[in-house]
Amino acid sequence: MARKKIDLSKIHGRIQFVRSFPDYKVKVVDSFPDLKVQLVKSFPNKAGQWKIVNSFPDYKIQIVNSFPDFKIKYVKSFPGVR
Repeated sequence: MARKKIDLSKIHGRIQFVRSFPDYKVKVVDSFPDLKVQLVKSFPNKAGQWKIVNSFPDYKIQIVNSFPDFKIKYVKSFPGVR
């Protein structure tokens, strides 16, 4: 069954890392990411800007080593879709 294409430009905001029942499974890579992620303290309102929270997330993310929904790379600037 084909997977639904994920609109990565919408994945920003309040992010909670979870061990189970994630919205998305993500693999952290050093090269060729699907999404460049910038961790921010406030106003995570652009694609790839994530504010890490412990409650009331916009998205729940599980870090995996295999079969991710998409791959991310942490960056200091210029976050967004590759």
